[in-house]
Amino acid sequence: MKRVVITGAGTINALAHNVPDTLKAMAEGRCGIGPLVMRDVERLAVQIGAQVQGFEPEALFNRQQLALYDRFTQFTLIAAREAIAQSGLEFSGELAASSGVILGNSGGGMTTLDDNYRSVYEEGKNRVHPFVVPKLMNNAAASHVSMEFNVKGPSFTVASACASSNHAMAQAFQMVHGGAAPVMITGGSESMLCFGGVKAWEGLRVMSKDACRPFSANRNGMVQGEGAGIFVFEEYEHARARGAEILAEVAGFAMTSDAADIVMPSKQGAARAIAGALRDAKLNREDVGYINAHGTGTAANDKTECAAVADAFGTHADKLMISSTKSMHGHLIGGTGAVELLACIMALRDGIIAPTIGYEEADPECALDIVPNEAREARVSAVLSNAFAFGGLNAVIALKRV
Repeated sequence: MKRVVITGAGTINALAHNVPDTLKAMAEGRCGIGPLVMRDVERLAVQIGAQVQGFEPEALFNRQQLALYDRFTQFTLIAAREAIAQSGLEFSGELAASSGVILGNSGGGMTTLDDNYRSVYEEGKNRVHPFVVPKLMNNAAASHVSMEFNVKGPSFTVASACASSNHAMAQAFQMVHGGAAPVMITGGSESMLCFGGVKAWEGLRVMSKDACRPFSANRNGMVQGEGAGIFVFEEYEHARARGAEILAEVAGFAMTSDAADIVMPSKQGAARAIAGALRDAKLNREDVGYINAHGTGTAANDKTECAAVADAFGTHADKLMISSTKSMHGHLIGGTGAVELLACIMALRDGIIAPTIGYEEADPECALDIVPNEAREARVSAVLSNAFAFGGLNAVIALKRV
């Protein structure tokens, strides 16, 4: 089996429009959550979110492209350009033919859907733009990445709600690990912060109206975000032969299903995924120094996740650092695991552990070291990134320092 490393990373999210500035914001414990700016926001009960601000698509895409690219696709391409530029790869010949794209996404072109529902039902129009379907389909971003970068191998989208990015990256890892592809472009994106998207999530009654406070006893729900995180996964020897900078090694992963409830998480399912990732990566419990938690800021998730970590790590759980960066960049649903992987890379490369901001009150059911409010300097050699989705779909990825 082949070793798999990360040679490129890109992002755009509520904290910043690139990786260096995003990591700086995480290290400073900055919050990207604020008042939503959108049409009919006054009709929403939840009026906060982690929106991408200062984003001017007209400066980055031409008119023909904008007719084809929903906001989630735009985010994906911006992040992919940064990741591939950092990797130094150019896709041609056999490399192009054998490399692929696997991305995570949950909502597809939600802004396109929202705009066109308005046109048909509110404004009474009888026609929509001919590109509505290719613009809103979940695989649009993966397809456009493959076209922009001439990547002709296996390309598709994984949709598993909040675990979509981790599931996608796990599949990309498998492709390279098993020798099916030398390079995979992977990660995820989401843009659900439109009137219809937020209104639908309001119905679940899991959204906070003021802040995201994971693991804090006074938490009152999650906060949605938007953006993308994209990575280049590459076979180690291939990367080394061309002198590529290696950001981290993807050591292993595990995926489980709770098979229990459509919205309530299971401690057993999450714990099995964590333990499975350790086994796949051939890591001992004591090897792991940091976990980027799913940490949504809902009571059900936070308590279940802490219990699962305690089960999987035993006495070592008390020595682990575990933080939720959703407190800063919001919950990107299908794209969230990809942006969170950046915090894992920062922990390995820079020795900086991103904090859980907004922490105010201790919760005895979340009695782990959740790195409250301020980043911490610590040298770690292996980390985990947790993703636990509605439907009981769990995906945990292990990274280690090269």
